[in-house]
Amino acid sequence: MRYALIGCGRIAVNHVKAVANNGLEFIAMCDIDDSKFDVMLDKAGCGSFPEAARYGNYRQMLEEHPEIELVAIATESGEHARIALDCIDAGKNVIIEKPMAMSMADADEIIRRAEAKGVKVSACHQNRFNVAVQKMREALEAGRFGRLSHGSIHVRWNRNRGYYDQAPWRGTWEQDGGCLMNQCIHGIDLLRWMMGDEVVEVFGVTRQQFHDYLEAEDAGMAVVKFANGAIGTIEGTTNVYPQNLEETLYLFGEDGTVKVGGTSTNNIDVWDFVDETADDQANKGLEEQTSNVYGNGHTALYADVVDAIKNDRAPYVDAVAGRNALEMVLAIYKSQKTGRPVSLPLDGFASSDMAGEF
Repeated sequence: MRYALIGCGRIAVNHVKAVANNGLEFIAMCDIDDSKFDVMLDKAGCGSFPEAARYGNYRQMLEEHPEIELVAIATESGEHARIALDCIDAGKNVIIEKPMAMSMADADEIIRRAEAKGVKVSACHQNRFNVAVQKMREALEAGRFGRLSHGSIHVRWNRNRGYYDQAPWRGTWEQDGGCLMNQCIHGIDLLRWMMGDEVVEVFGVTRQQFHDYLEAEDAGMAVVKFANGAIGTIEGTTNVYPQNLEETLYLFGEDGTVKVGGTSTNNIDVWDFVDETADDQANKGLEEQTSNVYGNGHTALYADVVDAIKNDRAPYVDAVAGRNALEMVLAIYKSQKTGRPVSLPLDGFASSDMAGEF
């Protein structure tokens, strides 16, 4: 399958590795900073892609290479929606890095236009493919938890001044958002997905504790009411000293308890069910080795998207999943802004509506 990449910064390395692992034909890559191309390829260990054409303008790339079938977007977050819509209009299937957009209006338009154009869109929430997460999901779908009581996600990470100084868009409401939108949205996606997706109400509080050189939050907490009667809690921060501590997902049911931990939901720390089987013993203490907090899921996500395109089905992590994760973060933001619980579905709110909050 013929492929192109737009945005060649920090996360793009994982995309290029996924391209190589899936044997895609790397046609072209685009970034406004041409110094990033070789750095990205070297970090990915994929010097075999020098033949990919290099562009500073993605529209020119799309125009000159109509043969491209799949485009991944890994730019700053505030540009995701605009670029995605241009790619969709050009008839391309799209993988969009998180968050899928920065406003509900843009997320809804991506879904609407993709359906109208008949192309596939996948939100890049690759942690759904983590081995530990998949084990939890299999148990959930098999009904092993029984009636759900509650669940929680804790993303306790560190991001220092050096991280934010790497790019001026980081920590801005227009282009990035804060820790909940950038670092914690993967865990928020997992919590909503596991708890049944349908959300009634969100109440959140965010703060800017230590990063006063940013516009957005560095700590946030929320309580979530799900339509199935279960409740959830969210804790996200980039204030943990001195380094990333954990990304931990808990699920509590009448007949089972699972804690998926590690630095990025990559280990099984607790696995207890009333109807224990021989396979359960193998799950206890499971650890998936990862080289960074992005995990290993990009390769599996790419494989799924390619298969979805070939077989004309929805991707495992589709645009609606991306919208749902975004909606959760924006609901927390709106709750912080208004001081009140926020009912879902959420309409007409954007990260930029938080301008001046701190």
